[in-house]
Amino acid sequence: MVDLHVDLCGIELSNPVIPASGTFGYGYEFAQWYDIDILGSLSFKGTTREPRYGNPTPRIAECPSGMLNAVGLQNPGVEKVLSEEMPKLKEHFHKPVMANVSGFSVEEYVTTVSKLEREDQIGWYEINISCPNVHGGGMSFGTDPCQAAAVTEAVRKATKKPILIKLSPNVTDIAEIARACEASGADGISLINTLMGMRIDIHTGRPILKNVTGGLSGPAVFPVALRMVYQVSQAVKVPVVGMGGITTAEDVVEMMLAGATAVEVGAANLIDPFACKKIIEDLPGVLEGIGVKDIKEVIGGSHRG
Repeated sequence: MVDLHVDLCGIELSNPVIPASGTFGYGYEFAQWYDIDILGSLSFKGTTREPRYGNPTPRIAECPSGMLNAVGLQNPGVEKVLSEEMPKLKEHFHKPVMANVSGFSVEEYVTTVSKLEREDQIGWYEINISCPNVHGGGMSFGTDPCQAAAVTEAVRKATKKPILIKLSPNVTDIAEIARACEASGADGISLINTLMGMRIDIHTGRPILKNVTGGLSGPAVFPVALRMVYQVSQAVKVPVVGMGGITTAEDVVEMMLAGATAVEVGAANLIDPFACKKIIEDLPGVLEGIGVKDIKEVIGGSHRG
């Protein structure tokens, strides 16, 4: 019997597989297809202080081995998440969840986290300082170590729960930013968010996305994500949650060998709603195939000679 349990910032997960924010709604939508309690946890849809309608359409574009999105953090706002979405989630999922939080100022991050504090099911906050599809916030906090540190420090003061800072790959030195977040109180780092990209319609000569650019996700970004998780896990002492193009149990093991304690599965959920279920079911066999009885043995294995 293979042991899939991992410890993420002091909270035990039955397995390391977590649906990524923005790809799994608020979780209960997937309960019509399978028992979502098999998930290690889930990171629910990015939440902001006020409701957001997102960017104008078209805001999705397909591309080889991935997709571009410029959704723009569409969500009903923190109060409706608490009053309407969380009660529905609790009917189907009975483990701690990650609250993914975005903002357009340090004060907004703090206000949103402070409001979410009254929800007991939230185990961690995933602070998104890396969304490339919004203006006046989002990724701008995640591309500068000083700004990343300022958000981390302010949120750290607003909660005693673990905070993971979600980093952008659209930077020169992601390890430097990770170290700044750790020094300012982050309990963990999650990465990567999407890579900036675009598509152009050859018939009109215009960008396909109304926002012009969008975030690239899917298998195309996996090697980039793997490299950055490898670098960051060596640069910090806090746990790392790895994501970016994960579609199989083998991808999970590879990401954990690079240094991830847990993983998030994103775009795969949009292609196959059973993606996370299949990965969890396949993990024991993949681990047995490489002679591993406890998945914790895999974490950071590529760093050990």
